[in-house]
Amino acid sequence: MLLEIGQLLRRIPLLLATTREDPKPSLYGEKYLKRLLWYLFAGTRGGPSRAEIIRALQNRPSNANQLAQILRVDYKTIQHHVRVLEENGLIVPSDKETYGAVLFLTPKMEEALPILDEIWSRIGRRKINETNAGRSD
Repeated sequence: MLLEIGQLLRRIPLLLATTREDPKPSLYGEKYLKRLLWYLFAGTRGGPSRAEIIRALQNRPSNANQLAQILRVDYKTIQHHVRVLEENGLIVPSDKETYGAVLFLTPKMEEALPILDEIWSRIGRRKINETNAGRSD
C-alpha cells in the first residue's frame, strides 16, 4: 500500500502536466490559426525567414545554431524568429532556457502545414525555399 502511494505521488507532476488546461484555449481554433499564420508568414517582413525555419524543422529538428547554419542567417536573427514562433505555439524546445535545446514543431503546426503551403502559394511563391535559391551550398 505504501509503495503504491509513493508511486502515485511521483506521478502527480506528470498527471498535472497532462490534465492542465491550455492557457489560451481559443488559440488553436482553425480560423484563428489561419489568421495567425497569415500574419506571421505573409504579413510581416520576417515571414519568409520564419517559414524557412518551419520547413527546416519539419525536415529535421535542430537547435538555433544549426538553423543559423542551415539557413545561412545570423544566429541572433534565428533567435528572434524562434522566440516569435515559440510565443505563438508553433515550435517548442526540447528543454526550455537551455543553450543548444533542440526545436520541434508543435503538433498543431504539423497539422497546419497545408495552411502554410496555401498561404505561400497565394502570395506568389511556389516553394518556400525559393528565398534561398540564390545561395550556394
